[in-house]
Amino acid sequence: MTDQPRFNRARNPKHATQDAAAIDAILDAGLVGHVGFVAEGRPMVMPMAYARGPGCIWLHGASKARIVKLADGAALSMTVTLLDGIVAARSGFHHSVNYRSAVVHGTGRLVTDAAEHDAALQAITEHLLPGRHAEIRAMTAQERKATGVIALTVEAASAKMRSGPPVDDPADHGLGLWAGVVPVVTALGRAIPDSHTPAGLAEPPSIARARARFAR
Repeated sequence: MTDQPRFNRARNPKHATQDAAAIDAILDAGLVGHVGFVAEGRPMVMPMAYARGPGCIWLHGASKARIVKLADGAALSMTVTLLDGIVAARSGFHHSVNYRSAVVHGTGRLVTDAAEHDAALQAITEHLLPGRHAEIRAMTAQERKATGVIALTVEAASAKMRSGPPVDDPADHGLGLWAGVVPVVTALGRAIPDSHTPAGLAEPPSIARARARFAR
């Protein structure tokens, strides 16, 4: 880890890794990224839909949104956190959570190329609902104009993970107190059609594919 830039180093490397496959797995499992940037001299964090692109993370928002206007050439960071469990120990000090998190650092680039713009929006849609792009109508020119895309060029990334039971002090094991892990489960429920969906129309396959991502 010594060759990492200072902003990408973990204070405690015990749970940290720069393994690309581990980072990608967390990004692929997440649905929302929290993107940090500076505007008007203040730190800002915005939740954004995203998808992995070649050497970058594609982010999308309204073309008039502050982050879209400011991100070109700006330093950005994005975090994705997956909570897997609450770790209940025998002391407050040792309580924790089991989690997987990824942090990506880089520079923003406003996507102006039409082909990349369309590829990014398709990828973001597919990230939420795999196969959905083939089930919907094409984007109109007005919709395309109203939608901004930022490519966060990845310069450094890291992941941190914790799993397993609480790590209590050995002297506390005999206290007769309950300790363990309370699992936190992410799942997609049954889809609720809107009032304009034809009666009896089945869920499209993209929803089943998305639901399967969280099946345990």
